[in-house]
Amino acid sequence: MKTVLLRLSGFTVFPLLSLITPFLLLPIVSGIVGGGGVSSVISGQAIGTFAATALMWGWNVDGPVAIARATTPEERATVYLRSVRTRIVLMVFALPIASVIAAFVAVPEFRVEAVSMTLATALVGMSPAWFCIGLGQPKLLAYYDTIPRFAATLVAVPLLLATQQVWSYTLVLAAATVISLMLFHRRFSPGGVWLPKPLGAALRDLRSQRHTAGISMAGSAYASTPAPIATATTSPLASGSLSTADTLYRFGLFTVVALGNAFQSWTIEPGIANRRQRHAFALWAHIGLGVAGLVILVAAGPWVSEILFAGQARATVEVCLYYGIAFLFLSAGTPLMRNVLIPAGRQRLILRWTLISAVLGIAAMLVAGLSGHAPLIALGMALSEAVLCAALAIPAFRELRREGDEHHVR
Repeated sequence: MKTVLLRLSGFTVFPLLSLITPFLLLPIVSGIVGGGGVSSVISGQAIGTFAATALMWGWNVDGPVAIARATTPEERATVYLRSVRTRIVLMVFALPIASVIAAFVAVPEFRVEAVSMTLATALVGMSPAWFCIGLGQPKLLAYYDTIPRFAATLVAVPLLLATQQVWSYTLVLAAATVISLMLFHRRFSPGGVWLPKPLGAALRDLRSQRHTAGISMAGSAYASTPAPIATATTSPLASGSLSTADTLYRFGLFTVVALGNAFQSWTIEPGIANRRQRHAFALWAHIGLGVAGLVILVAAGPWVSEILFAGQARATVEVCLYYGIAFLFLSAGTPLMRNVLIPAGRQRLILRWTLISAVLGIAAMLVAGLSGHAPLIALGMALSEAVLCAALAIPAFRELRREGDEHHVR
């Protein structure tokens, strides 16, 4: 218990510092672009999140497991270098495509701002955070992920005020990302080569993770589409209201990630006798977080959104309710996926249900958007998360029972 509390505090405090970081920028950015540009900037952020997921491929899911099971620094360095090479290959395609999509979705006069925010957010995909999670060392997460991004934001604030240009944040964040990656490389993979040579090896790594990557990208697809769909199909006022709730929801996801990071290696590490109790503890913790997130979004979402966006847009209680429901199901499903089904090799099952839920959710969002009902776009995303959580619960509990039976046999 002491170990998990230490990990939980570390993997919560540092990501929450990242959570605070956008709060510094949102009022400034909103003041620069005004009410008409808020939805375009947030759409760019959502598209950048999907691009970051594409860059991560399957490393943010499979990577921590591989690092946790590695026995030597050399093995861990090999895993990390393979991840860098594959992500560089993906970057060549992901960044231009994401930029074009952001420019297409955005209001014409705010295309530069949308593309800038897309690129700034996409760079998160190069983070070594998953490596630190696999080691179970939140201090490393602070050194090489949280603090560089926080420092970049502090530097960007005066630049944004002076230039009134959103792209200045992109440049500062890119510089901070490159510097932190170079420092991480010197410590954990000295002498290793980043360039994907030979290219065939990187392509084989990409192919080997196709199922896990498909899970991440399909999940990110429906989670990233509400704001762009609202921006493209509804009025600036309606899309602005949904986009502000969408931003608050994404802030809340940091807490789900933090909790998942704390429990993942704790529940799957070898040689433990109380594995089922650890899984139960993690599941109930995630359910509790989901309920708390739902309540907070409904109770505080509208007035917090108005403060954060400098009065340019305000989330409604209805939209916050739908996002809260989505948050509850996503939080409850996270330990079932990360701690039970992924380590058990059930990636194909997860991918199949993620695709099904994504198709259902995106179809519902498009119907709602084309009908002019922006709040129901958020309900479509909640539908996706509910279907996925319910579908994965049954096989996850079967895996837990099987693990328990094997333990009793031994």
